[in-house]
Amino acid sequence: MTYVEVKNGNIESALKRFKLKVQRSGIPSEMKKRKEYSKPGVVRREAKKEAIKNARRNNRRNNRNY
Repeated sequence: MTYVEVKNGNIESALKRFKLKVQRSGIPSEMKKRKEYSKPGVVRREAKKEAIKNARRNNRRNNRNY
């Protein structure tokens, strides 16, 4: 459970800290993922595409000409 202590009655600041903590915990992305059911084959294909994309990005970063 994510919680934030309100200091000196400053609710705006506490809300900002709360939103940041929730974002960092990954709750919004998890909710987005669970919004609709994906078949296992689709999940595997998406994971494979993401891995290829990350590998290409890492290759570009590591093989820069200096």
